[in-house]
Amino acid sequence: MGRLDLDRSMQITNEAFQKSVELNSAPLSVAILDAGGKLISLQRQDGASMMRPEIAIAKAWGAVALGKSSRSIGEDAQQRPSFVSALNTLAQGNLIPVPGGVLVRNAEGDVLGAVGISGDTSDIDEQCAIHGIEAAGLQVDPIPA
Repeated sequence: MGRLDLDRSMQITNEAFQKSVELNSAPLSVAILDAGGKLISLQRQDGASMMRPEIAIAKAWGAVALGKSSRSIGEDAQQRPSFVSALNTLAQGNLIPVPGGVLVRNAEGDVLGAVGISGDTSDIDEQCAIHGIEAAGLQVDPIPA
């Protein structure tokens, strides 16, 4: 599979929403971007708060832009805050350096895009993203323990 399409994106989203129900999470917003950072799908559960779609997009955008999860970007921010602050300036404020933005890869390891989720704690957001991606038969980068 060479790219993410709408059908696969909706499958990821539906699986992520199923996981959110299983975890009894707060209402989520799920953004899926292609490898070029363009929005394929943006869905929000009933009751998701007003800023959640923008946060979900920014988590996914940062992952695609930097080639690593938003969790990894957050770790970079801890070690090199000035650098990540400068990156966020270059990105016009579109980096959210907390968990919830996950790269989507095919079986060969090629980046197809990213999923960004916002609504609950960042760890729950990330867990739902990973579940959605894997349930759709795609790969994620290993998440550090």
